[in-house]
This record gives sequence, C-alpha cells and structure tokens, in this order.
Amino acid sequence: MGDRTRDAGAAGRGTTADQPAGYGPERIRNVVLVGHSGAGKTTLTESLALATGALTRAGRVQDGSTVSDYDEIEHRQQRSVQLSLVPLRHDGTKVNLLDTPGYADFVGELRAGLRAADAALFVVPATDGIDGATRMLWEECASVGMPRALVVTKLDAPQADFAATVELCRAAFGGENPECVMPLYLPVDHGPIGADGNPRISGLLGLLSGSCFDYGSGQRTEQQPDADLLAAAGPARDRLIEAVIAESEDEALMDRYLSGADIDTKTLVDDLERAVARGSFHPVLASAAPHGGSREGLGTAEILELVTAAFPSPGEHPVPAATTPDGAARPPLSCDPAGPLAAEVVKTSGDPYVGRLSLVRVFSGTLRPDQPVHVSGHGLTDRGHEDHDVDERVGALSSPFGRAQHPLAQAVAGDIACVAKLGRAQTGDTLSAPAEPLLVAPWAMPDPLLPVAVEAHSKTDEDKLSQGLARLVAEDPTLRLEQNPDTHQLILWCLGEAHADLLLERLRSRYGVQVDPVPYVVPLRETFGGPARGRGRHVKQSGGHGQFAICEIEVEPLPPGSGFEFVDRVVGGSVPRQFIPSVEKGVRAQLLRGVSAGFPVVDVRVSLVDGKAHSVDSSDAAFQTAGALALREAAAATTVRLLEPVAEVRVLVPDEYVGGVLSDLSGRRGRVQGTEPVGTGRTLVRAEVPEVEIVRYAVDLRSLSHGAGDFTRSYVRHEPMPEAVAARLS
Repeated sequence: MGDRTRDAGAAGRGTTADQPAGYGPERIRNVVLVGHSGAGKTTLTESLALATGALTRAGRVQDGSTVSDYDEIEHRQQRSVQLSLVPLRHDGTKVNLLDTPGYADFVGELRAGLRAADAALFVVPATDGIDGATRMLWEECASVGMPRALVVTKLDAPQADFAATVELCRAAFGGENPECVMPLYLPVDHGPIGADGNPRISGLLGLLSGSCFDYGSGQRTEQQPDADLLAAAGPARDRLIEAVIAESEDEALMDRYLSGADIDTKTLVDDLERAVARGSFHPVLASAAPHGGSREGLGTAEILELVTAAFPSPGEHPVPAATTPDGAARPPLSCDPAGPLAAEVVKTSGDPYVGRLSLVRVFSGTLRPDQPVHVSGHGLTDRGHEDHDVDERVGALSSPFGRAQHPLAQAVAGDIACVAKLGRAQTGDTLSAPAEPLLVAPWAMPDPLLPVAVEAHSKTDEDKLSQGLARLVAEDPTLRLEQNPDTHQLILWCLGEAHADLLLERLRSRYGVQVDPVPYVVPLRETFGGPARGRGRHVKQSGGHGQFAICEIEVEPLPPGSGFEFVDRVVGGSVPRQFIPSVEKGVRAQLLRGVSAGFPVVDVRVSLVDGKAHSVDSSDAAFQTAGALALREAAAATTVRLLEPVAEVRVLVPDEYVGGVLSDLSGRRGRVQGTEPVGTGRTLVRAEVPEVEIVRYAVDLRSLSHGAGDFTRSYVRHEPMPEAVAARLS
C-alpha cells in the first residue's frame, strides 16, 4: 500500500463531521481502537485528527487536552473511561474513529465500540507487550470475522523495539498461521541521537513499494532509500510478498512467484486490500506521536491509507439480524440508505445543557432531525432495563467531536451520529420507523460480578437517589441494580472497583446524589440445629381491653430445600380456630426477621400444640406477637445454624494459570467439579464455592490471571456454614 503516496487529509483538512451532499455508505469507515490501558489509543487518535486537519494542535493525555478524553474524570485519572467518537475526513472518506477505554472495568464501553465498528485497529505499544485481555478481544473479533490490523505505538520511547513487538504480535495473534500477521513498513533510524543514546526513528520504508517516507521535518515526504537499506529489508519484503500471495488464494499467482516472475506492486496491493477486508490478513503498522510543531506523527498517513483503502465500508460488513418487537422473523436488512430505518443506541450519556444524548449506529435507512421513530428495547430486564416499545421524535442530529457537537442534516446507513432528546431510549435500544417497528438483538454484555452496597448520605440524597440510579442504569448496561429482599441493601453490581468508583462519582457530579459505600452482606439463612419447644406469652392489661395470647410450639428441622411447614396440633380448643392463622402469621414474620443473626429462617416445621385465650382480650395481633415470641424462645433452647449460599463458578483461563486458579479456589473452600479444555490454550474450571468467599473474585481473578481470566457464577443452594467461619462473621 506504500506505493500510493497521498497527502494525508488533503481532501478534508480543517473539517470534521461535515459531509458532502449525496455521501453514501461506500465513503464511510467505522474503526474501533482496541488495546490495553496506556497502549496509546488516545494519543493515536490525536495524531490522526491532527494529520487530517481536524485539529490544529495535538493535545496530551497528561494535560487533559485530548479531544476524545474530555470528561473531568478522565482528566483526573489520565485515562479513558468511556467510548468516544472522533469523526475525520481523509481522501473524501469519512472515518469514524471510536476510541475506547483499555482498562478492564470499562469493557462494556469497548463492546459498544465493537458493535458500532466494521473493523478494528489493535494498538500495541513497543514497550509494554500484550496483555491477556487484548488477546481475548482479538479472539472475540476473530469469531465474528471482523477485519483487524495492528499499530505498534510509542516507537519514540526509550527501549522501544519494533521487530520484537512484531514477533510478539505474530505469536499472540497469528494462531496456527503467524504469516497472516506481517509488517507493511519498517522504521528507519536516521533521526538525531536521543538522550538515551539511541537514534530517533523518523521514517518508514514501504516493503511493497520500496519507497522511504520521512517524517523528520514534521510532515511526510518521500525519499529514495539507499541500496544498503533496501538490501537489509529484502528478507522482510520477501516474507510479506509470500504471505500476501498465500492469502490471495490465487494459485496461478503463486506459481508465477515461485517460478521467479516479477509480480507488479499494484497486484500485490490489490490482493493485500482484499485479504485485509475479509479478515484473513492483519498488517502491522508503525506509529509515534508528533513532537513540537509537527503536523504529522510517524505513520499517520500510512494508517489512514490502510483504513480508507483496505478496511471494509459498512456496505461490505454484515448487518445484525433484526426481528419485529414481538420476535417474528423478517427479511434480512442491508446497508441501504433507502431501506427501512434500523439504528441502534450504542451509548447513552447525560449532558447538563442538552439533556440525554444517544450515540446511534445507523444500520439501514436514513435518520433525520425531527423524525418520528419507534424505540424498542427488549432482553435486558435483568439489568434493570424493562422491555419497552414507545414512539418518540428525534431531536437535533449531530456529529460529536470531543465536547463539541456539529449539526448534521442526516445520518445515512453505515454512519454514526448523536441524537438528542430521546427520553426513553437506552443503550442497546433499536430505533425504527413507527409504521415498521424493528428490534435488533442487543450485543453480548459482560456480566457485572462485583457487588457494592450503598446508602444515601442524607435525606436530601435519598429523595434524589432513585432518579439518579435510573439514569445511570439507562446509560450503562453493564451496571445491575439490586434491592436485596433479605438484607434490604441497595447493591450496585459492577465490573470492578474502577467501574464502581466511576459510577459513584457520576452519581455525585452529574446528578447531585451523594452515597456512602457500606459493607456488602451476603444473604445467609438460618435453620434450627435440633428440635426445640417454645412458649410465647403476650399478656398486657392497661385499662379497657387488654392483650392476651399464649401459645406453645414445637420446632423441628427439615431436610435442605424443604422450606417452612406449619402444623396445627391443637386439641380441645385451647387456641380458638380463628386465632390459629394468627399464630402462623406471627411465626412467619419472625422467620423472615431471623432468630439469631438477623437472617431468614428456612427448612423448619413449626407445630402449634397448645395455648390459652381470653374471651375479651385475645386478638389477632396478640396471637401474632405470641407466635413470634414462642419461636424466639424455641431458638434460644437449641442451636441455630447459619446456612451460606453456594455458587457454581465457571472460570475460563489460559492453561498457564490453571494451577494458580485451582489453588486459589481451594483456599476459598471451593470444591472443584472438573476441568476441560476450551479451544486452543484455554481451560474451563468448574467448582462450587461459598459466595462469602467470592465477593471480590472479579478483582482477584483479574490479578491472578493478569487480566486473561473470565468467570461466571450461578446460585446452587444454601448449605451449613462451618462454625469457625460463622464465628468469624459474627
């Protein structure tokens, strides 16, 4: 591709979201940047925006001045915490860059970016290597056939090693065919010597074209490489050509190459672009941030050329399947601006000035301001998103660029835009025509597994808490809200500690609600350790009608899972028939409140055997109180055991971490049920573990597996808690 020298951004310098009249899906590229935190995604976005003229000066993450990290929280933490769209123009093509957070707690934002994109640029620093989470995301993209390329960043850093990083990429991402991951350019060391004694990389040698592109002056210029440089690059060029021809699936071309015939550069470039577009070849490019007053960072022109020439347009990428809101099948959609409207909300955010903003990917049809739409959301009730089907009217349509919003006249199929004032739309919802409502199935959301219990800081905060939480849930489908009926705690289920901190900070700064984290209480149960008798006496006389009720009960434990049984064994009418249900009601109320540690009592049979009543002073309320007192007295006469919830845990980790995971689960009183291989190099570990031992497992597993592990959990049963553990918790 280096054979086609272009003035990067000449067609769109000084512009961002504006589009020429009549633009269509063929002139759009939707590209998501993927990589671990600190890999250089935001800096790369800044470099590309500068190269295309969308920015006049590059910002820095450290200064909080980048276009994609515009949130105050991002400025303080110096890292991305949300999906950000940065539209650019290059060679008459609109490039929607989706900058995503690299920290694992914000993988929900990354998944939204993957849904909105048609191709991915994996960003790998030349200094830090590749983490396990990035490898998992590569496999995820591979499973859906998403085209991918790699960008090696931070080549201007001390100890940066491009060749070693390329080999690392080939090993990590090449799988059984490492030849599908190959560099298109080699860095050229002809810059001044740095303070570390290493020469500064200021140019790139195109392996296909044989041209040398120098960035030393701050702008890209083409130079003729010397013979020694070309000779040194010969082996790398041969390997690249062989890989491209192998991916071309053209046997005649391979025969020509093997026979020694020259293959013209245009043929190689065309085959390369086709292989990239179908996701079978993954070129590696090089990048370094611009310095001083440079207009272009190293490699920006080559990246933009690859994106516009080799990555597929939205029309070449499959459109997600859609049904009617009630689940009925319908003909497949295509990326046609004249087709039926089908768009999906990939991100929801609150703006203090314009209200709710919905970032929308248009899959079919054309979206316009003031257009009536049908908003349909299904399948996320477990996250607090109730199923809904409502008609609304689109407000202003815009293209975001950092904090700024540039007005749009329309968003055609394949484009991404912001929609204002959709009051009911939530992340994952489908927008369609009211006369032809559609539902696009939501993408796979990560399951939040870290519980954070909170309480309102004051009465004023309590009054605003429900509305603030509702807005957070609408914005973030990776958050699950729970009001536990047993512990009565309000619980935010999050992806990790950083995710929890972000939610609480947004609740405070954006919605004016202060909450205090409190210790999370695992919902235990209580049960009787043996049979017991209890007598409840509730007798009060204070003038007028008094209160009189006496009941005697017997309590016996039942097998696990039996629940509660109430048996009437009264003889002789010692307890009038109308008050027997009252005793049961009082016993049930006390069972819910607990008799020892404040947890519900289960798996017992309570038999009412005797009692006394007064013709005037006995009442329903009196016998309810007596029933509760009798149960408490019976509990005091025997051992009350705590029952703890046990979860089935399924942990998926690379093979090298299996031993550590098994040892860790054993230390958590886990019982391993088995292990089995999954794919290549990964193992699924199944175990039953008490839930009190895995409250922070989402955080601990990430540390144990270096971010490469994942797990699910599901409730199995309650079983007796060991006395030593119960004593520790009491």
